[in-house]
Amino acid sequence: MMPDTWDIAILGKGAAAFAAAIKASEKSSGKARIVMVGSGPIGGTCVNVGCVPSKYLLEASHRLYYTAREVFPGVGAVNPSLDFPKLMEGVHNLVGNMRREKYEKVLRYYPNVEVLDGKAKFESPTAIKVVGTAHEKTIYAKNFIVATGSRPTAPPIEGLEQTGYITSDSVWNLEYKPETLAVIGGGAIGLELGQAFRHLGSEVTVLEAMPRIVPPAEPEVSETLQGVLEDEGVKFQLKVRIARVYKKDGKKALEVVTAQGKRELVVDEILVATGRAPNTDMLDLDKAGVRTDERGFIVVDKGMRTSNPNIYSAGDCVSKRLMLETLAAREGVVAATNILGGSEEVDYSTTPWAVFTNPQVASVGYTEDEVMAKMNACACRIVDLDRVAKAGIMGSERGLIKLVLDPYTYKVIGVHALTPNATEYIVEGALAIKYGLTYSDLINTTHVFPTLAEGVKLAAQSFIRPVDRMSCCVE
Repeated sequence: MMPDTWDIAILGKGAAAFAAAIKASEKSSGKARIVMVGSGPIGGTCVNVGCVPSKYLLEASHRLYYTAREVFPGVGAVNPSLDFPKLMEGVHNLVGNMRREKYEKVLRYYPNVEVLDGKAKFESPTAIKVVGTAHEKTIYAKNFIVATGSRPTAPPIEGLEQTGYITSDSVWNLEYKPETLAVIGGGAIGLELGQAFRHLGSEVTVLEAMPRIVPPAEPEVSETLQGVLEDEGVKFQLKVRIARVYKKDGKKALEVVTAQGKRELVVDEILVATGRAPNTDMLDLDKAGVRTDERGFIVVDKGMRTSNPNIYSAGDCVSKRLMLETLAAREGVVAATNILGGSEEVDYSTTPWAVFTNPQVASVGYTEDEVMAKMNACACRIVDLDRVAKAGIMGSERGLIKLVLDPYTYKVIGVHALTPNATEYIVEGALAIKYGLTYSDLINTTHVFPTLAEGVKLAAQSFIRPVDRMSCCVE
């Protein structure tokens, strides 16, 4: 007897997996038999321990912090209170509601998609074994999509495991607010959670091995953001190495090695935010003929195909530069589309990324250094945020918007911003790059005044005249 065979088996239950399942269901008019297999809560990293809870914590902490400070003359500050357990309860309630509304209930509309709880690993290129709490079975499929995501990793620091630490996954289990917090890692996760806890009243020290925070960002962005955070009380130690971690008087101590020697930093808690590893090590990918890179990430082509033409991959377990929920979803869509006969590719060049501090970092396309390395020339302009009218109206004038052009065609190839709400308008830069717009196209597009997005137009206009010579809304 031939075994029961699914059309598509998806390993994972997160953003990439759901996007793939929905697209495959719609594209096949509900006829494709699809199964999603995975352990852990439905929805994956983003809704459960990533984007959703972290942005909720940031919003709450910002309101607490800025309400206590006078921004506008005549508008007095107030003294808000913090109930940390109640705040964390709000985090969990939001996560539960969003998981239910955006994932569990969505499945009702796709009866051809089945979800199976359990850990999966390949037995062959056409079969996986699924082990659950009450079952063990082999699933056969014509095609597979591996979308198992990633997990936080910690550097091999002496004593770190024995002393204990939290990550972006486990921080949501805190029952109290740490009065002192060491953050290992000056990237997006470390800075977002670092600023959030600083705004909640913790003393925060960020430890970074590189010469500057947010290394992928433009240097001007990194420098300005660090200055803002320092003024809010966040401490930074850059170009450092953690030699060891140990317990001391009921607290946690770090031996920090700098160019000047060793220092001891004693804190209540340590947050490790140094990177993520793919959840591929238990999948037995070699039995399926799926190739990975040296770190275990799955190697795919632009159509999300692996080295096995019947197995695709999407999301954080894929070998690439950016780990983003939106990108994972796009990859899932492309994988499903191509399994069903399509020929789509993922365009990574127009994928924006962000850091949700305040001000926010938002970036898309090439940086100045990348253009210089590639073309040995660059057409770049920076508009300081205090030249943008809306920033003055908001009382938040520290930041910048940088526009990077192809030096030969003057097409937009990079937009980089450090402003409040930069994430809300960075898509203008993504669209400009995607459709080959020039700086003149940006100038000739009427923007709303006053907005922070107008800063993108000002940056374009600065190629033809200094910003100081422009009145409001000048064309």
